[in-house]
Amino acid sequence: MMFDGPHKEIFAALALVLTFVAFIPYLRSIWQQKTRPHVFSWLIWAAGTLIVAIAQWTDGAGVGAWPIAVSGLLTFGVVLLALAKAPDMSIVKLDWLFLALALTALPLWFLTSTALSAVIVLTVVDLLGFGPSIRKAYERPGEENITFFAISAVRNGFVIAALENYSWTTALFPAAVGAACILFVLLIWARRRIVNPV
Repeated sequence: MMFDGPHKEIFAALALVLTFVAFIPYLRSIWQQKTRPHVFSWLIWAAGTLIVAIAQWTDGAGVGAWPIAVSGLLTFGVVLLALAKAPDMSIVKLDWLFLALALTALPLWFLTSTALSAVIVLTVVDLLGFGPSIRKAYERPGEENITFFAISAVRNGFVIAALENYSWTTALFPAAVGAACILFVLLIWARRRIVNPV
């Protein structure tokens, strides 16, 4: 069932609230050096998320694009804070490969003729951003914040509900990222049980 009118604003507001509910403790955890995010992943996510928000806006996403835009800005905040407080210096060749793939794919959005083509490219770029974090979480699952990604998955559900126009252009990115967040949560949870069995 598709929602209309005021429901869209309610879902957008819930998605925005969840964005801050996820990010504020995550930023605090980085500040306290309890969480050490992989800067490559967050840099890729920040750039791609902001560009997707613009593409969604041009395709009529309306209030549904606002949580994505705010998330992109906060993601840049994670990059800066991680660099200042808790940089993860365990960068390997595979991480550089993911960064290079993402950076070479990122300009393709500008060359595409449609917003959908841009969103497809940027969704792939965003999913590539999980590469360095997956490798790191597999090796050191205790350095990632499982709550952040669980809340982000739920938030993306509200983003989809808030969209004023349902199309591949508006829904692909939040759906793919939400699914990736769920899989990332499961990976962290499983690895923690293996690395530190209770």
